Amino acid sequence: MQFIKMHGAGNDYVYVDCFREPITGDVSQLARAVSDRHTGVGGDGLVLITPSEQAPVRMRMFNADGSEAEMCGNALRCVAKYAAEQGLASGDEFPVETGTGLLTVSIVERSGGRVEEVQVNMGAPILKSADIPTTLPGDPPLNEPLQVGGDMFEVTCVSMGNPHCITFVDEITDAHVLTLGPQIETHAVFPNRVNAEFIRVLSPDAFEMRVWERGSGETMACGTGACAAAVAGVLTGRTNRQVRAHLRGGELLLNWTEQGDVLMTGPATEVFRGEWSRGGA
Repeated sequence: MQFIKMHGAGNDYVYVDCFREPITGDVSQLARAVSDRHTGVGGDGLVLITPSEQAPVRMRMFNADGSEAEMCGNALRCVAKYAAEQGLASGDEFPVETGTGLLTVSIVERSGGRVEEVQVNMGAPILKSADIPTTLPGDPPLNEPLQVGGDMFEVTCVSMGNPHCITFVDEITDAHVLTLGPQIETHAVFPNRVNAEFIRVLSPDAFEMRVWERGSGETMACGTGACAAAVAGVLTGRTNRQVRAHLRGGELLLNWTEQGDVLMTGPATEVFRGEWSRGGA
């Protein structure tokens, strides 16, 4: 199986061009195998770039634990990069089919024939609790108390096609991310599990962020999480509608437009290509 390793702001996945190499068998098992950083290629998951009846390409995304996720903003930028460079899509703006529907991507910067930066229209955030989904009150829940690990935290919940629980803190610690993160992910108030973001606001125009991703653990970046945090910042009066997110793997520019859509702009980088020789194991 031929593959491409790419990352968006450090959020790294193994990508397979299914136009050339259709994948059969247990994709969840394959995702777990290739994602292993010791015995596999290593990554936050597996992304399949497949044909679509609605768009030039379709993105299917699997977490490192083999579970299929609805969306990943950083992965989508890399899919857009690959589609544009390989001629699977034409022009600098085109739709991509995702688990949350069609999303429009725009090539922002090219260098020497390579796509360096991509903007994604992530659509409007989902703010109704039942659709996030969470059993916390409010549409959406804003600064709602949540007991985790014996302590009480105020959280704000938003969906960008996948669920996010945002906690604003004065300082982000390993204990927040590595201890509380997995407890929030599997908390009873989130029936489909949840991504947990910890945010330190630097100014109305910038915030620092670390994330515990559902099914993958801590990652260097989370595009949908950054978008959700930007929306939460506006809803709770902490940030402006346009804000820069500083993540462990890089920066993303977010803009929750007056029209209601969230625009995310950031890098897309190819690391290497290779051949997976263990079949579907």
